[in-house]
Amino acid sequence: MKTKVDFILSANVIADATSGLLLGDFNQWHQENGISLKKKKDGSFKTTLELKVGETYEYRYLLDDGRWVNDDRVGQDTENCVVVVSVAVKKPDDLTKIEGIGKKIAELLVAENIVTFADLSSTNVKTLQKILDAAGNRFKIYNPVAWSKQALLAASGKWDELKTLQKELKSKKE
Repeated sequence: MKTKVDFILSANVIADATSGLLLGDFNQWHQENGISLKKKKDGSFKTTLELKVGETYEYRYLLDDGRWVNDDRVGQDTENCVVVVSVAVKKPDDLTKIEGIGKKIAELLVAENIVTFADLSSTNVKTLQKILDAAGNRFKIYNPVAWSKQALLAASGKWDELKTLQKELKSKKE
C-alpha cells in the first residue's frame, strides 16, 4: 500500500535559491532522477510523492545555488532527513511524551488531525505556531521549535535519543 507524503522546504531555508530538487532513497539519490520542487505563494518549495506505507526513507534537498539543505523542522545539524511513512489508518500516539506538549496542547493537535508522532514530525513549526496562536493567549508562551525533532525520534523508536534530547531541552529552560 502507498500513501501521499508532502515534502515542504520553508522559505527561510531557501533564501535566494529559485529552484530545487528532492533527492533520497526513493530515487537512489541520483540528480537526474531528482524530483522538482514547486514554489508556493508563501515562498516555500513543495512536492508530493506516493511512498510505500511502513517504510522509512532518508532524503535531502539540493538547491540551484549548490546548497544541500534539510527541512528546517529537522534541523541542519543532521546529515539527512528521515520520513517514516505511516499507515493510512492511524493509531494515535501519546503526544504528551513530547517535551512541551501537555494534555490541552495534545487535544489542539488532534483537532488538527495531528495524531501520531509521524504526523507531528512532518508538521512545520510555522503551522504548529499558528495552531497555538489560534487557541488563545495562554498557548502563545509555548515554543514548538523542538517538537518535530522529538516526534521524529519517537516515531523512529529512538527512545534513548529522545530522552537525551529532552534532558538538553529541560536544562536550557532552567
